Amino acid sequence: MIGAPHLVSDVMTGTVVALRRGATFKEIVRTMQRWHVSAMPVLADGDRVVGMVSEADLLPKEEFRDGDPGRWTQLRRLADLVKAGAVTAGDLMSAPPVTVEAGATLAWAARIMALHQVKRLPVVDEEGALRGIVSRSDLLKVFLRDDEDIAGEVRRDVVAELFPAPPEPIRVAVRDGVVRITGRVTDTALVPVAARLARAVEGVVDVDCSLLGPRRHPDLDPDLPDVGMTAPPPGAVGAG
Repeated sequence: MIGAPHLVSDVMTGTVVALRRGATFKEIVRTMQRWHVSAMPVLADGDRVVGMVSEADLLPKEEFRDGDPGRWTQLRRLADLVKAGAVTAGDLMSAPPVTVEAGATLAWAARIMALHQVKRLPVVDEEGALRGIVSRSDLLKVFLRDDEDIAGEVRRDVVAELFPAPPEPIRVAVRDGVVRITGRVTDTALVPVAARLARAVEGVVDVDCSLLGPRRHPDLDPDLPDVGMTAPPPGAVGAG
């Protein structure tokens, strides 16, 4: 029902500065400075990504340059001390690399970044070869989507599918990514479904789904109020 989600391939950067295992410490620093990047993938044969080198991997060399770390530091920060003595990308890199495939959704890439606490992901093919890189800022590009574009998708893929013959016209308005759906529907049980599907449309910041049931007829049901239903906020749990 909902249009196809944006994929990593839609927002990734295709031209990537990368390193080979044998790149020296100073080569790495010069490359970072030249290309204004803070991390680079390390490649093996066939452009297969085998690790990542970031500024955080380089800093231990400066941190421990003048001092002789005590035993407590040696025990707690052994990995950093090893990197302080490393001189090539193969020794400095963090491995195995955290990667994502080009066909993954942006939501999946965001989950991987959050889980592994990384700011960028090398994009690889099925063989693990480098195809691009995606960053946090790339994943946020969907929120630049035009409001009317979002509204059109909600009308077409949510409202028209769930409520093909509403008793009154259903209105969809979007402002700064916030979707507001108003009008009357025959089956109010579908209102929470509409809210959930609208929230899944890419670029949507929030949803106010204020759909009501059909108007009452005083001659037929004088004691019944208009039936209305507002979708519960995300995470809300109904009373048992």
